[in-house]
Amino acid sequence: MDMSDIDKNDAVILCVASAYEQKYYLNQDFSQLPETIKEELQIMCVLYTAEVGGILTLQYDEYGNLFFNVTSEENDFMFDEIGSALKIKKIQNDKRELLESLELYYKVKFLHEDISELLEEDEV
Repeated sequence: MDMSDIDKNDAVILCVASAYEQKYYLNQDFSQLPETIKEELQIMCVLYTAEVGGILTLQYDEYGNLFFNVTSEENDFMFDEIGSALKIKKIQNDKRELLESLELYYKVKFLHEDISELLEEDEV
């Protein structure tokens, strides 16, 4: 799968890493994120694909929830499906604060939700 073939209508893509093309892509709509966040995303995604293989896409659903979408080529016998699920769970635990902050950023900046209401929901 060529990264230029990604259908942007399915969800809003934050970033993509491909073990096949050995490339990383950050959606330019998120270029205003702090450099440290962009670097952390790149390291996290590239390490994932280096260890597990396949293509990792971080994308937002229509409600602003960030989720991991993993695909692999049909004949990729090196892709570790079980390792993939375990690695994603580990990333979600280890990077929970980062991932929650990225969701909040998206909801405020792109969905124009009220940040005070979102923060109140988190406190409940």
